[in-house]
Amino acid sequence: METDPVMETEQSRFVQTIGGVLILMALFFPLWAAAFIADTLIRKNTSPKTEVLNAGFIDLVSSGQVSASARLIRLRIGEPDKFSLPFTIYSGVSNNAFPAQVMGMAARTNEHLVTQFITPLSGLLNFSIDGWRCFSKQEKITQAGFIYQLGERLLTGYRTTLPGSWLNGRPHNFLNSFATLGLFFQTGAWEKDRSANMGTCWVSIRYHAAYTNPSQLNIFLEGLNTNGIYSGYSLGFGLEISYTVHLKAQVYRYDKPPEPVYSLPLYQFSFNYALQGKN
Repeated sequence: METDPVMETEQSRFVQTIGGVLILMALFFPLWAAAFIADTLIRKNTSPKTEVLNAGFIDLVSSGQVSASARLIRLRIGEPDKFSLPFTIYSGVSNNAFPAQVMGMAARTNEHLVTQFITPLSGLLNFSIDGWRCFSKQEKITQAGFIYQLGERLLTGYRTTLPGSWLNGRPHNFLNSFATLGLFFQTGAWEKDRSANMGTCWVSIRYHAAYTNPSQLNIFLEGLNTNGIYSGYSLGFGLEISYTVHLKAQVYRYDKPPEPVYSLPLYQFSFNYALQGKN
């Protein structure tokens, strides 16, 4: 039986093609697999967990008030490795002063607003852009820089009308715009014999400003004479060591006494109950 030379040539070419493909797969498949695995590991290692509910603060104020705030989420808006803004959402609650509760004064007042106007993490909801930048481009343990925060928050006031009125004490929520800008200096802090767990000790000075439309304030504070702007400054100290301690102390002072009148300095002590390192 005679064979067709043309058919044999086509079969030979087909076999050679298949063989070449198999050889290429045998050579490059391990490299491709290794590259795929490496890429998977890189993406896994360079994609940290989303910062959701990973930090919170309990604040004690010299007026006797207690407030708690939690960081719901922290994002960056913009383009990676280019211009971007750190966007953070906080949520918090505040309690009436301890002395008022002890003395049985059940009537709600608006004295808590004196604290919330000047402290940057206050509000039922707090949407802000906050961050810090060092003057030196090199990472150092000891360095200085500036800090900033600006945003919008939802505060709550209570109506103060004639005694016996059904409106007296009813809550009223309103928006408040705020901004802070200041300088900080930090250096290292660590436990004895555990220098590998390096933390920071810092001091700061900031200027604070807040604004609310006066018509909103007049809804629950009748006869209030204000332009809606409240401002002041603060001095702060902090000590942060991962999984060991995270506390802050702040002293706030208004430029002029706000209404309700409260001209004394405010002393605030904050504790981070997450202990997740620098927040």
